[in-house]
Amino acid sequence: MFRRTVYDREILLLAVPAFGALIAEPLYVLTDRAIVGRLGTPELAGLAIASAILLSAHAILIFLAYGTTGLVGRLVGAGSLRRAAEQGIAGMWLSIALGVVFSLGMWASSGYLVGVFDPTPEVADHALTYLRISLIGFTALLAGMAATGYLRGTQDTVTPLVIAVASAAGNLLIELVLVFELDMGIAGAAWSTVIAQWGAAVAFAVAVHRHVRAVGARLRLVAAAAWRYARVGAQMFVRTASLRGAFVLAAVFAARIGTTEVASHEIGVQIWSFFSLALDAVAIAGQAMVAKELGASRPEVARAASVRMIGMSIQLSAVFGLALVLLRGPLASIFSNDPAVVALSGFILLFVAVAQPVNAAAFAFDGIFIGAGDLGFLARAMAGAAVGFAIVGGAVRILDLGIGWLWTALTLFMFFRAAPQWIRFRGDAWLRTGED
Repeated sequence: MFRRTVYDREILLLAVPAFGALIAEPLYVLTDRAIVGRLGTPELAGLAIASAILLSAHAILIFLAYGTTGLVGRLVGAGSLRRAAEQGIAGMWLSIALGVVFSLGMWASSGYLVGVFDPTPEVADHALTYLRISLIGFTALLAGMAATGYLRGTQDTVTPLVIAVASAAGNLLIELVLVFELDMGIAGAAWSTVIAQWGAAVAFAVAVHRHVRAVGARLRLVAAAAWRYARVGAQMFVRTASLRGAFVLAAVFAARIGTTEVASHEIGVQIWSFFSLALDAVAIAGQAMVAKELGASRPEVARAASVRMIGMSIQLSAVFGLALVLLRGPLASIFSNDPAVVALSGFILLFVAVAQPVNAAAFAFDGIFIGAGDLGFLARAMAGAAVGFAIVGGAVRILDLGIGWLWTALTLFMFFRAAPQWIRFRGDAWLRTGED
């Protein structure tokens, strides 16, 4: 697990570009926050509300990327390149249909969705402006997700990296012009993201069309390929909703402890999320490699490569954990100049550091089982872990044990998540071979 193997090169060739793409994607939001923050606090608050709504919808539909990688990778491994292309095309058509439906639905209910956050009238106006304009690019965002999943399934993580970096850079340049030169305010920030998303969607469409044409597939929708997403989408929804639900519940518990505690909690979550991006890169390599090897009926290779990916992820997490222990004070001070928040954040980052190896194992297992198509197990395991956290976290809140015990509960949540995954991995039920 912790020694170099013949699989290291292939893992790194997939994981390193995937990491770059994962880092590039959040730059949309970070760029908007940095620029909109200079317009004023009400604008920044409005952006925060609109982003929370958009990111929640994005999380619900993440199966367009992750599910497609597993489905396509298995077909590629089996040598069914035309069926793989048809699966990718089905994902693209589905992303367009869901994009239109979700966009219209969120547009119609935008007033209600923003109102849930109970903002002031000024903040609500800015949130509605950003949300309604951004919805014009939501379909393009989903198409990019589906295309990314297809390309990863074909073992290509470089093309998504190039497109992600180019669109993030384009977003920055366009936003500077629209917001400051043309004085369009928060509307300019939203329009720049829309333009960048549609530009990326066009680039992805060209890349996917090139793949499809090379294997002689058509751009029409194949019903059998589309139906595969019904099961994948439902199982991925349960998994993702359980994961997000646990962290939303943790934020609610933190907010009820106190203002300093919730601010410090948010800093801890942001650092946790950043490190998760790097660990997710190995998980993406797992999705692509495991799907390909099982499709090629090489379960022994899938298991051996998976063992090494788990080891690499844990090794990487150990570096992250040590860095956090040594640099937790300076890191906390980047996010706040309140001495109380900085001190408490430094304490919370110790929990983040301790959790890194467990996180690494859980994320690697996620990628492996997604690649293997073992999504039913992942959905059940994540739901069970979320229930476990709700019980432990609820006890912490009822007994008023403080923020440290809440983060102990979050660390236990990751143990609840990783333990059944490890048990499942040791067996053979997930090593299902063949095209389907």
